[in-house]
Amino acid sequence: MPTQEETSKQDTPSRKRRGKRVIAVLAVIAAVSVARPTWHLLSTAWNDSTDVEIVPPGQVDDASRLNQTPVAEVVDVPVEIDRAEDQLAELLARARRDGLRVSIAGARHSMGGHTIYPGGLLINMLPLNQMVLDEEREILRVGSGALWSDIIPFLDAGGRSVSVMQSNNSFSVGGSISVNCHGWQHGRPPIASTVESFRLMKADGAIVRCSRDENVELFSLVLGGYGLFGIILDAELRVEKNRRYLLTSYVIPAREAMSTYKQKVGPRSDAAMVYARMNVDPDRFLQDVILNVLAEDPDPQAAIPPLGELGLVGIRRTVFRGSVDSDYGKRLRWAAETKLQSQIREKAFSRNQLLNEGVEIYENRQADSTDILHEYFVPEDRIELLVEKLREIIPDENGNLLNVTVRHIDEDEDTFLRYADGPMLALVMLFNQKRTDDGEAAMRKLTRRMIDAASAIGGRYYLPYRLHATPEQFHSVYPMAREFFEKKREHDPGELFQNRFYLKYGEANVGSQEN
Repeated sequence: MPTQEETSKQDTPSRKRRGKRVIAVLAVIAAVSVARPTWHLLSTAWNDSTDVEIVPPGQVDDASRLNQTPVAEVVDVPVEIDRAEDQLAELLARARRDGLRVSIAGARHSMGGHTIYPGGLLINMLPLNQMVLDEEREILRVGSGALWSDIIPFLDAGGRSVSVMQSNNSFSVGGSISVNCHGWQHGRPPIASTVESFRLMKADGAIVRCSRDENVELFSLVLGGYGLFGIILDAELRVEKNRRYLLTSYVIPAREAMSTYKQKVGPRSDAAMVYARMNVDPDRFLQDVILNVLAEDPDPQAAIPPLGELGLVGIRRTVFRGSVDSDYGKRLRWAAETKLQSQIREKAFSRNQLLNEGVEIYENRQADSTDILHEYFVPEDRIELLVEKLREIIPDENGNLLNVTVRHIDEDEDTFLRYADGPMLALVMLFNQKRTDDGEAAMRKLTRRMIDAASAIGGRYYLPYRLHATPEQFHSVYPMAREFFEKKREHDPGELFQNRFYLKYGEANVGSQEN
């Protein structure tokens, strides 16, 4: 028999071979673990389109890329306000004389044809973008065509920031107040609450000033009125100081989200901007949440970061676009956001930095599909009921959900067609949809089920998106809508201002579009 020493000598080469095999296996595992995400991202970037689809002359569309429509004419307003007013008055007179309808457009980021009337005149308001800051009153007077991407640098130079706007800067002021947008400014009502006044050109060409003291009814109807009452020329918006915020993130199970939110945000007076993002990985569908809380830096001497991009634009786009039609891509994105991004991103931001990012970073440029937004509002104590229903409905309808964010909105006390008649939590969802008849039919069915789910627990859906709600659903969720449309016809008896939204749901026209 061999001695222990001899056995040890015989085992040494065997141990070395086993050790080498273990190292080789670990190397292969490491290579594979790096290779798969690398290949996935490289493939996504390679297949990502760099060209934005061009709409043919004589046609217009909106951000849905599903509403291409022939129109009689697209009219660009002049930059100079006096010339613009004269031209618009002449244009409305021509429309009345020739029996044409008028729709009003800015950046065209609504998705249901809210800026389009078939065969009508479309007024492009984007050139009307003048800005004047009254620093003493903290008021910005701004043309309705101005984009937030222009406004934020303008305000930043004066140490100011927007009070309420969307989470991106790609929209126009006129469009934003016409849909009564909101963002992730915590504990704030929608943008209507920041509007001091605006000037409106009515159907007869007369210009009126609307505020909480003048033309009060028109003030409430035009804010969130989808361009049905006249042309917003300019507006006075309340602004505030630009500030330095510190970010804290919490990754938690969805069942703990509300208790964590109440603990970390509820009692904090310094929570300025708050949003949550939910996991859309099919294996953990809507089961996990990232809660992001941005609070004002308590150090008054801390420097406010200069305005600029938030960084990593290319990789963020690729990771996001890689989640389309890919369960692996959805898991990879969640892992990147919860593990990698939290380690490499900045922790301090200026308010303006956070607002100064365009939708173009993530936009879908593929020819065969588009990305469609949905938004649902429910009272805070019913959010878990809605999420529970969505966990059932979306997979059941094979919805390709790319993103969910959750935001808080305070009660809207200013608009007639309001979606927040109390404090609400909003679920903002982005779906990928094929640009086919089958894709449209599937999205219509999914939408109607989600509307019913929100409505059943006292919630509402947001109106700037696809017009898939039936007229019955629309009027059930917005019971004040019939009076809203009656007042539209009182202020615009010739129904000069129209769009696809009005064609679908305006009481005199219900049924003229597909149900």
